[in-house]
Amino acid sequence: LREPGLNLRVVQLFRDPRAVHNSRLKARQALLRESVQVLRSRHRAEPRGSPRHQQQHLLLPPGLLGGGRASQPQHRAEFFLGGALEVICQAWLRDLLLARRAPGWLRRRYTQLRYEDLVREPRAELRRLLHFAGLTVPPALEDFVLNMTRGAAYSSDRPFLISARDAREAVHAWRERLSRQQVRQVEAACGEAMSILAY
Repeated sequence: LREPGLNLRVVQLFRDPRAVHNSRLKARQALLRESVQVLRSRHRAEPRGSPRHQQQHLLLPPGLLGGGRASQPQHRAEFFLGGALEVICQAWLRDLLLARRAPGWLRRRYTQLRYEDLVREPRAELRRLLHFAGLTVPPALEDFVLNMTRGAAYSSDRPFLISARDAREAVHAWRERLSRQQVRQVEAACGEAMSILAY
């Protein structure tokens, strides 16, 4: 960031953790290996006796609460996905606090983007990002972004399908799919970061 020849800029993308958890649950098998790696990264970074290391994961599937069997593949996958989301939210919180305390030269080279803002106002957010990067906004790029976020339909069954779809429906899909308990667990695990990001 301090190398003048690079002129590096950082755009950090965030999304409502409840929506992230919903998407990760739908793609649980595809993300299982990645979730295990995320959990391992936390355990490598923390000393064994630290209170955080001993704390139980907040995002447990209902079957694991109160003596459920962890050996069932679906429950194991949800356990790893939930634990990984908790790690991700803690990393977000560290980044957000670092950005708040950063010196001016760093703040000028860093910006945040909420997925929801991009979906609701794609043209305005695209212009903001390109202005931040010192780039012009080609009309074809504006058309592309609008097309990708305002498609004719939304398929929640294929979360990683890259296609034109009505992404505005994806913003609140978690409200119909997550149980109240799952929402409360995500909010407990990610509450500080969610508050800073105004979720």
